[in-house]
Amino acid sequence: MNIRSLTRGDGVVIGAAVLLFIASFLDIYSIDGAPDSADIPNAWGSGPLLMSVTLAGIIGAALIVVAHGLPQPPKVAGLELLPFGVAFTVFAAWSALGNVFDPAGGFDNDGGAASIDAGTGVILSLIGALVLAGAAVATPLVPALKAPLLGAPRPQNPQPYGGQPQGGYGYPGAQQPGQPFGGQTQQGGQPFGAPGQPQQAPAPQPQQPAGDFSPFWFAVPVARPLFGEDGSPSPIAELAPGTWYLAVEQRGPSLVAQTQDGRRGVLQDTSGIQRG
Repeated sequence: MNIRSLTRGDGVVIGAAVLLFIASFLDIYSIDGAPDSADIPNAWGSGPLLMSVTLAGIIGAALIVVAHGLPQPPKVAGLELLPFGVAFTVFAAWSALGNVFDPAGGFDNDGGAASIDAGTGVILSLIGALVLAGAAVATPLVPALKAPLLGAPRPQNPQPYGGQPQGGYGYPGAQQPGQPFGGQTQQGGQPFGAPGQPQQAPAPQPQQPAGDFSPFWFAVPVARPLFGEDGSPSPIAELAPGTWYLAVEQRGPSLVAQTQDGRRGVLQDTSGIQRG
């Protein structure tokens, strides 16, 4: 699971799920005149509240995070996990609202629960469920919530034992082909400035054509589809924010990118990409 694929909205979802879990250990009733020693149950002592609010919200949050964190999340009955997760969170918020309005349930019908109000656990559960459902629904719509939760690290390449730092393939600062490591050369193949040899001005290097393309690493600001190189309209993969991909070719304004599992495709929308 790639946690760098998670968004700020996923961070809000995780925080709301933690709030739901904490609220499940608090009193669900507030009874007028009850002594401090009264044994008032929490959500774990109420099956309907536990199943419809606490567990439904936590399960929905887990499905959303897994759907965003896995490159290819599994499907349930042919459907994506994300819609299931969003549905669970909305259901949890709806159920929490009902428990706040009517905490005593059926006891109200016999007039014996007039002094029972919603306790701290039920109120916090409602707050957590509303934040959870709001983040789940708003994340695909609000740019601020679609931003990566963690900043993407700059790609690093292993260095040879005892060697000096140098750039890697497609990475800024890479050593240029034909140039010996650690210094420039002069005519005759001798290191420039070697003792016993007359120093000569280095030969001018031919300029690289402007049309040449050097592979480079990049990351996308938001999730973007990757289309097949054959021009088919159906995406073959989705590039996730917070993950580095290798651009191997440029075709006009588009890039041919390679995913971590070796698949190649065309990224048509290259606006706002971050180069490594």
